[in-house]
Amino acid sequence: MEKRNKIIYWIATGLLALGMLQSGIFAVLRNKQWVDLVTSLGYPVYFLTILGVWKILGVIAILVPRFKLLKEWAYAGFFFAMTGAFASHLAVGDHNIKGLAGPFFQTVFIVLSWYFRPADRKINFANQ
Repeated sequence: MEKRNKIIYWIATGLLALGMLQSGIFAVLRNKQWVDLVTSLGYPVYFLTILGVWKILGVIAILVPRFKLLKEWAYAGFFFAMTGAFASHLAVGDHNIKGLAGPFFQTVFIVLSWYFRPADRKINFANQ
């Protein structure tokens, strides 16, 4: 069971990190497709820089060892960003599966990565 959990963790974490890093870089670089997407949802263009930097830093926080509390914050930030993106698409009437699939699957990867993370990446509240 332990080996299965590690496999699930690393696959979910790898897909999460890849998606967040890619979208973070495109956001920071203000890729035209991302500018069009963000403005169509009603957000200002400068929001891309803020979100992109946070995504890149979040990927680093999740992948490096230690810093357990920082990892919790990164997972929470990713969760809020992706569920917020999903809700934003629905709020503006964008029910296109292409626009909803990215945030939905990233949310699934976030939850799987968080749930199956190894014990050395979790905060142990029992000792506090």
